[in-house]
This record gives sequence, structure tokens and C-alpha cells, in this order.
Amino acid sequence: MEERQLMKKPKEQLEKGKRGLLQIVFGRTGIIIILCLIQLGILAFFFNFLSEHVFAAYWTTVLLGFALVAGIIGEGGNPEFHIAWIVPILIVPVFGALFYLYFHTQVDGRKMNKLVVAETNATADLAALNKEITDSLREESVQMSNLVSYVTKVCKTGVHRNTTAKYFASGEEFLEPFLEELKKARKFIFIEYFIISGGYMLDSVLEILLAKVKEGVEVRFLYDGTNELFRIPKDYPKKLEADGIKCRVFAPIIPVLSTVQNNRDHRKIVVIDGKTAFTGGLNLADEYINRKERFGYWKDCAIMLKGDAVRSFTLMFLRMWEVVSYYPQKGSLKVNKEHYRKYLTAEQTQEVMESEDEAAADENGYVIPYDDNPLDSEQVGELVYMDILNTAKKYVHIMTPYLVLDREMIVALSYAAKRGVDVKIIMPHIPDKKYAFLLARTYYNQLLDAGVEIYEFIPGFVHTKSMVSDDEKAAVGSINLDFRSFYLSFECAALLYKNKEILTMEEDFQKTLFQCVRVTKDVYNKQPFLNKIYGKVLRLFAPMM
Repeated sequence: MEERQLMKKPKEQLEKGKRGLLQIVFGRTGIIIILCLIQLGILAFFFNFLSEHVFAAYWTTVLLGFALVAGIIGEGGNPEFHIAWIVPILIVPVFGALFYLYFHTQVDGRKMNKLVVAETNATADLAALNKEITDSLREESVQMSNLVSYVTKVCKTGVHRNTTAKYFASGEEFLEPFLEELKKARKFIFIEYFIISGGYMLDSVLEILLAKVKEGVEVRFLYDGTNELFRIPKDYPKKLEADGIKCRVFAPIIPVLSTVQNNRDHRKIVVIDGKTAFTGGLNLADEYINRKERFGYWKDCAIMLKGDAVRSFTLMFLRMWEVVSYYPQKGSLKVNKEHYRKYLTAEQTQEVMESEDEAAADENGYVIPYDDNPLDSEQVGELVYMDILNTAKKYVHIMTPYLVLDREMIVALSYAAKRGVDVKIIMPHIPDKKYAFLLARTYYNQLLDAGVEIYEFIPGFVHTKSMVSDDEKAAVGSINLDFRSFYLSFECAALLYKNKEILTMEEDFQKTLFQCVRVTKDVYNKQPFLNKIYGKVLRLFAPMM
């Protein structure tokens, strides 16, 4: 009997595996892959056609390659991106040139950027800065005032004092308070996530949302289009809409090779009644709360804000909602500011802090919400991190799941360490993406030589995105230390200055450090030779990954 069961089990697993493979091959994921391969085949056809006319093709290729390389170098911007395009153009001239022209002649990215910028500029006055607060900040720190001036000018968000913060050091610690806050909603709930996946966490949230809809609460749900590949059905928005939940999808995956499809909505924002906001690294999936094990223990974080700073997160959400709602349509963009104002009334946040005395207000310091548009020329997420590194006096402690750095960030990390600042980075020991892990390790020796200390979290995967400095500054949100967060994805975060929760974040870093192993140069040097080669090759194309 036992032998039959043992024989049956592998057979069932095999059948299940076959069904899963068939779902991928004949499902929408397989269709998207096939259609993209067809487009690559068309490019290959042109390549082959030109190769049959060798002499003309050779000189055409040389001239075209020279012109493109000269044009790429003359574009300005990040040199790593230039190299990532120049290499294929020079190695495989015709195919590389056609591929480059194919991507750079598309207008999707420019169209979306135009919408984002228009919506942000048109609603900038709704985030008007409080002169009393900005003057107070300048008296405390000219340097911090300058950083805030840059962030608020680019992002069109505010700097706030009337705000409390609560830091959650894990998904398990976060979940119950999060659900309780959702249950308190009386007017509206706005939710925006990069990843959503069926399971206990999402089901728990949806149960509350459906109950709130019946109570008359307005619920809006926005998620990134990559979820439609593997995690949820393509008709998911229709199901939510049928239940009374307004739903939008950011950039649904379309089977067309396009640069805009590489720009994802990586933000995590929840706003409740304009009084409470959440952001951080956590998504709506069970691995984030360790109810599902994927890469050992999942270390993540979130922050809850109550008070005036919630207004900026409300504004961020509404801007993205309007852009996503408009993007597939045609016509001129019309911004309805009255639509914004009803969600941004001061009375919604006034009650949060009205009982606070002056001493308590000082403990809460300043909160500066910000976001980052990858389609413009401003790398806000990276520049905030670099500013913290360049102005640190004692320490900068970082947790990040990925370490894929451009030249500027390498210099900032190295310079801080070389001038005596204690720079520590906690990375995963069990990666979620093997290629990203091998790529990250190519940076280890250079940073170690500069005095940066790198640690790997032994129990599993670190997904926290945080930077803490000198017990007075901290940034926490969705922004990784990699090209994708700095240049390719829509991101958001909260910058804290002299807020008491900064000490809680530092305590979390120190507790996590006890579960880590310190990295030495041997970690990289003792890797298999092929892993080193693989990592170096990947580094050539890191800006596009």
C-alpha cells in the first residue's frame, strides 16, 4: 500500500508539472512571450537580409554605428546606460542598431512622462509649502532645508510637522495594525501596490474592503500590470469593479516590445480617510508576512504616518490614478483640481495632533514624502540617498535587497567610508534572483576596499529599503539601491528628520545585524569562476535590468 502511494505521488507531481507548463505555454504569458519573439524574429529577418548584401551592409553598418554611438555619447545622462547600448551596437552592429532605433523611436515613454509632469504641475499648488515650517527647518539645518527644497520643488509635495510615525520591522508586526486601520475607514481608502497575490494577506484586505464598500466608503485599488502575468487573472479589475471597488492597472503587459513596459509602478501607498498613510517595502502577498516561505525568512518593513504628511501621499496616489486612467485614451489632458481638493481638506488631519504639546511635536520632527518619476531627468530617489551619505557625520546604515550601483553611488558610498563615516550595508544571504545576487557581488570588493562594511542576512531574504543616519535622518519606502529603482521604476518614500522613529529604525538595523555574517573579499574571490564571469557580463547590461 505504502509503495503504491509513493509511486503515485511522483506521478501526480509530474501531471501537475505538465499542467503548469501547459498553462504557461498556452496561457496569456506564453502568448505574450511568443508575440515578443515574433518581433525579435522580424528584427533578425532584417539582419539576415542585410547580411546577404555584405559590402553595402558593412559600410552602412559602420556609418550607422558611428552615428548612433556619437549620438548616444552626446545625449548626456548616465554613462552606464550609454555603455549598455554601445556594446551591442559595436558587437552586433546591424541587430544592435536596429534594436536601439526600435526602442528609441517609440513615443510611449514620452507620452506617459508628459501626462505625469502635466498632472503634477497642475496640482502643485495643492501641496503649497507652509512658510512657518520651512523657516523653522532652515533655522535648525540649512543643509536639510536645501535637500527638502530640492525634493519639494521636483516632486511637488510638502514638508510636514504635524505628523506622527510608527515603524514596523517585519510583515508580521505590520499586518494587524494595518488591518485595524483599514477597518476604521469612514470616507475613502486608496491602495497602490507593485505586487498583489492571492492568499491570506490579500484575502484579509479584500474582506475589509468589501465590507467598507457596503458601508459607503469609497475604495480605489491600483496595481502594476506585471501581476497579470503570473499572480492574478487578467479580468481581476472587472471582478473588483463588480463588487464596488474602483480598480486601475498600471501599464498592462502588451505583447509589443516597448521601452515603457520596462517602467513599472513599484510604489507602495495606502491612504485612509486622508488621516493615515502607509508606505515601505511590503506588498500584498503572503511571503511578505512569512505565511509563505520562498527564500528563507523574509525581512521587510513599513511605516505608518498620521497627520499632515498624509496629504502628500494622498496627492501622489491621486496623480498616478489620474495618469493611469487617462493614459490609454486620446485627447487633451484636463486636470480637475476640485476632484483633488475634496480628499485634501485640512480638517481631516487636524484632529490627529491637536492634543500634542510642543515637546511632543519636537519629537515628531519633520516628515517629507516624495516620489520619483523615471521618465524625467531627475533621479530623486538616488539623490536623496546620496545627500544623506555626503552629509553624514557618524554613520549611515542601509538595508537593501539589491546592490546594482552606478558610478555616482559608488563614489558616494566610498567617499563617506573614506572620511570616517561608519557605512554598513545589509544584504540578503538567500537571494530571490540569482543573477541580481551575482551582479551585486561584483561591487563588493570595490566597496570593501573603500571601508564600507557589507553584511548578509543569514536567515533569508532582506526586502527592506531603508537608510538611517546619525540618529536624525532616515529614508524608508520602495526605493532599492539599484538601477531599476533609480532610473526605471516609479517609486516613493518618506524622508524623516529628527523624528523619534528614526531611533526605532536604527534599533531594527542593529538587531538585524546580529543575524548577519560580515562579508570579506574572500566571499567574492572564492566564487566559482563561471559565476564571476557571469556577474561581470551582467554588469555591462545592469542599467537595463
